Amino acid sequence: MKNATKFLSLKCSSNPWFVDRLIVSAFLYINEIQINNNSLLLSYYIRQNDEDYENLIGFIEEINKVRVNFTIEDLIELFEFVISPSDRIVNGAIYTPSDIREYIVNQSLNNRNVNFQTIKVADIACGCSGFLYTVAKELRQRTGNTYTYIFQNQIFGLDIQEYSVTRSKLLLSLLALSEGEDIEQFHFNIHQGDTLIFDWSEIIIDFHGFEIIVGNPPYVSARNLDDLAKENVKLWEVCSTGNPDLYIPFFQIGYENLAPNGILGYITMNTFFKSLNGRALRRYFENSRIAIRIIDFGTHQIFKSKSTYTCICFLENTEQNFVEYYKSESKELPNNRNLYSRVNFQNLDAKKGWNLNNNEIISRIEAVGNPFGKLYKTRHGIATLRNDLFIFKPVDEDDDFFYLQNGNLYPIEKGICKDILNSNKLSRSIDFDSVREKVLFPYNDENKPKALEEEFLKDVFPEAYKYLKRKKEELAKRDKGKGEYDKWFAFGRTQSLEKVGNKLFFPKFSDQTPNYLLSNDNDLLFYNGQAVVGHSVEEMLLIKKIMESRLFWYYIKTTSKPYSSSYYSLNGNYINNFGICDFTNNEIDFILNENNKDVLDAFFEERYNIILQ
Repeated sequence: MKNATKFLSLKCSSNPWFVDRLIVSAFLYINEIQINNNSLLLSYYIRQNDEDYENLIGFIEEINKVRVNFTIEDLIELFEFVISPSDRIVNGAIYTPSDIREYIVNQSLNNRNVNFQTIKVADIACGCSGFLYTVAKELRQRTGNTYTYIFQNQIFGLDIQEYSVTRSKLLLSLLALSEGEDIEQFHFNIHQGDTLIFDWSEIIIDFHGFEIIVGNPPYVSARNLDDLAKENVKLWEVCSTGNPDLYIPFFQIGYENLAPNGILGYITMNTFFKSLNGRALRRYFENSRIAIRIIDFGTHQIFKSKSTYTCICFLENTEQNFVEYYKSESKELPNNRNLYSRVNFQNLDAKKGWNLNNNEIISRIEAVGNPFGKLYKTRHGIATLRNDLFIFKPVDEDDDFFYLQNGNLYPIEKGICKDILNSNKLSRSIDFDSVREKVLFPYNDENKPKALEEEFLKDVFPEAYKYLKRKKEELAKRDKGKGEYDKWFAFGRTQSLEKVGNKLFFPKFSDQTPNYLLSNDNDLLFYNGQAVVGHSVEEMLLIKKIMESRLFWYYIKTTSKPYSSSYYSLNGNYINNFGICDFTNNEIDFILNENNKDVLDAFFEERYNIILQ
């Protein structure tokens, strides 16, 4: 439907009313559906003598190029895709595929011992109400109730955007109309409001909770929350650690709006398993002994329009001593509870993060010896915040200068440059020359460097100063123009500037056992990746052998945060809990002198009492 959405963006104003008129009218024309009574749909219907009719014909032609028909599912998808990019950043709306919605709704309904004639189902971040559409269809089929009755008594929605409330009403009205219900006015329980502070008891008389809550909580990262949302998330216990993304409080809000024995079904991000900002949420689940069932999609992408890593969670308003967990290997959806593994809450650690996949093996690895994070210091690389201005591959050099190509060709004094490597490239390369670059380093040469005085820089390194002066305006744009730096030409952050002897470089992400590069060059800097720093050569070689092992990579793949193309994070919080054995001196000698990887893999797995397939 890309051409259709492009057509809408070109032909319609930013007013959602014009967009919605085209979408609704196209659906009615293409499907040859007549409206006689429904006042809401009639107010959006484009007639032949309306000035928008020509645009409607053009829009229908675009749809017909790629569609034999135009279903309600297409309409839902269009409603979600035509949300403005600025609004999408703030409200996190995203289209949920129909098979996911149907699975969540049916699993929720099938697990309920309730009266389907009176059941109340809600979506507390409903968008255009794709979930409520699915619920309404299912209740209609199971109860025989009219949509008029279902809309008025059984489904409830809430969204922060008024146009989403309108689109919800349009969508549900079209559902009813397409199945023969054409009344003047449906009575909906779809409300505009901020879920973080909304009180359902002010809307529903004698409210005791919903039997079912379903949905797809908003995908808004902490950095994109507006000031009011940042304050409102603090109202919730589950948001007391880190910088919580917006989806996190929706677990507590949803759970606390469930009726006794009610069930909540979400598709949402899976980062709360391990993340710092999910720590309070994990503690909430554990302390409340919430019955929770998780389908983890790992690295598989569920949504067309957003690269994110998701899971389906079912929470039941009953107490349970364990988490049920299913790892979906190819986006399959389990229909048998026996397929889930069970992990007791007592075997989970809210602070460290949840090890749900192969919990027994991971727990055994973490119980060995001392945690990696206790024994070894790791560090992230430098952060200039404008690497393209400071870091370069010289296009030429002579006795005094490296030559930097950045628009123009600039000579940069060799005395102000240091070697630097991009350790993220070590997921593929171990050739130092292939990852070595130069960094313009406007700092003194002390162990804890400080930015040069501007006059000193100008006098001693005049060519570098001229170059930086030319880029001053660009440097000022760092941190959205609000950065406060020691000097205007200083790096954006002061991390990792000091000299360190032994460094073991490795990438932040990899799709395989990465390469680890050991260096004893005090002056060598790095960026984008990570390094173990400040230990003896023997200790560095030992940890290098361990981190290169099959066992260590198994641990990363099983516990770390996944990224696209089956890449996994090696960030500190994902490796800090790996147990390092208390090796004997003889074992250390063996590890340091053995270069056959298969032999070392077998040794480590035997030492950890782990059998990997």
